[in-house]
Amino acid sequence: MDAHIAKVDDEKRQIFGWASVSLRTDGEQIIDSHGDQIDPEDLEAAAYEFVLNYREANDMHQGPVVGRLIESAVFTPEKLEVMGLAKDALPVAWWFGLQLEDEDAWAAVKNGKRRMLSIEGKAQRVSA
Repeated sequence: MDAHIAKVDDEKRQIFGWASVSLRTDGEQIIDSHGDQIDPEDLEAAAYEFVLNYREANDMHQGPVVGRLIESAVFTPEKLEVMGLAKDALPVAWWFGLQLEDEDAWAAVKNGKRRMLSIEGKAQRVSA
């Protein structure tokens, strides 16, 4: 699983995709490009914290606000089950959508300069 932008709505200037994936559908934990992994409970807590207190996007984790959160869902096996889906229908992951308001940020998506989504946060590394 990667964090490539999965859907773009040109007319509305909206982008959607996986913000972060904790477990693949087969249960394998994802190790990201920095060698980090996020436990499902931590991912869910981080997503809720972001929705409650931040909801803004910037470019490459720097600078002014370029967009705002418009959609967010954390998928867990328990939630999938109550939706009537198989527990492994989707990864344990956070899906979100952003409304891009900044001209340069939108141009970077359109010309392929920005092809991925990334979440910013602070955490403490712990040894397994």
